[in-house]
Amino acid sequence: MNQQLLLAGIEKATVIGRDNHPISRKNISPNAVKVLYKLAEAGYHGFLVGGGVRDLLLNKRPKDFDIATDASPEQLKSLFRNARIIGRRFKIIHLRFGREIIEVTTFRAPHDTHNEIADHVPRRRIQNQESAHSTSGMILRDNVYGNIDEDALRRDFTINALYYTIDNFLVLDFSTGITDLQAKQIRIIGEPAERYKEDPVRMLRAIRFAAKLGFSIEEKTLQPINELAHLLESISTARLFDETIKLLAGGHAVKTFELLRLYKPGAYLLGPTLKALEKLSGPACKLVELALLNTDKRLAEDKSVTPAFLFAALLWPVLQLRLQAQQSTTSNQHQLFQQAAQEVLTEQLQYTAVPKRFTIAAKEIWELQFRLVRNNKRSVESAFNHPRFRAAYDFLLLREEAGEDLDGRGQWWTTFQIGDTNQKSEMVASEPRPASSKRRRRKPKANAAS
Repeated sequence: MNQQLLLAGIEKATVIGRDNHPISRKNISPNAVKVLYKLAEAGYHGFLVGGGVRDLLLNKRPKDFDIATDASPEQLKSLFRNARIIGRRFKIIHLRFGREIIEVTTFRAPHDTHNEIADHVPRRRIQNQESAHSTSGMILRDNVYGNIDEDALRRDFTINALYYTIDNFLVLDFSTGITDLQAKQIRIIGEPAERYKEDPVRMLRAIRFAAKLGFSIEEKTLQPINELAHLLESISTARLFDETIKLLAGGHAVKTFELLRLYKPGAYLLGPTLKALEKLSGPACKLVELALLNTDKRLAEDKSVTPAFLFAALLWPVLQLRLQAQQSTTSNQHQLFQQAAQEVLTEQLQYTAVPKRFTIAAKEIWELQFRLVRNNKRSVESAFNHPRFRAAYDFLLLREEAGEDLDGRGQWWTTFQIGDTNQKSEMVASEPRPASSKRRRRKPKANAAS
């Protein structure tokens, strides 16, 4: 009997042999393979698990490679010199290999289940286990360790509960993962409402995977989502920011945003934006659509996407609505704009804790729109020399593409950037000077002695 078959709980898996699945070690991170072999050499059991296995089975390139094992976090830390224990709510191990991080977790078990194991199958006893739930059922700590079959049933969706082992290169399915992959559907493991109460973010994950994979959400998995969306209020705004970035910066922002508008959990991430889109029409709304398309395009080209630009676009309709409501007799429109911008950003922080560096950058992108559309020398020079110029210029182009009439300033700035030094100088010189730049000559003071 090989080593893996001695692992408790493995007998409950449906086994897919090497000839019946497309996974090859050459498509797995070499560092992940090294970790699997090192665990085996040390007498532990290690499996590639989750999204990595799912994507390999779908002939996609995984973004991350996660590993599940029967070794405890402390044992892993002793085995790997580059190991670092992360988290208190869910203890996990990060193994850093240069820029790559392999995430390793210990098999988890249900909090209230103690299955009896056959005498001939050894079960590792791991000390210092702990768990805690809130009164609503949400998991506060989940460090109860168990067998591989228990670990599989603790995972969120069936398509994420598939395991790959280097021992005979098998795929193990403890639920209906293979069937659901073939049916292209997202199915939660266990009773849906109970699982969402344990961790309300699972509702967002269902939406994310549906958009990413082009799958449908299975009926029973979908049914409680709108009813239980309010549970997201119990999640920290910092975590909701992280989830928003995962949703919209994963390469499928357009489809994801459609689902966030369709289902109620979206209101707990982007409430102000969704309300503004219901009240507005025209360029401000079109800009959001174009920004999401642009985000997907950039990611497909392996280009970076900054949350600052994303939130500047998502909150642009909210800002326009706020400006419309601020009817004032004051002539200082810039001051009104700054006030409205700050109010919009402050309101969004009640939903998602956007880090300050991003809110500052988003506000600068907005404020630079004033300078970019003004045709005077001072505005040109100050805008072009601003560190946020490029992002603001891209935003200006989106505004024009969305249908705003900005008197051709997008093309003017495009021409300006590709011109040589002399051409830039001529273009700047041709811009009128603002009237306020003309200095008045002071009248000589009257001689007090005269």
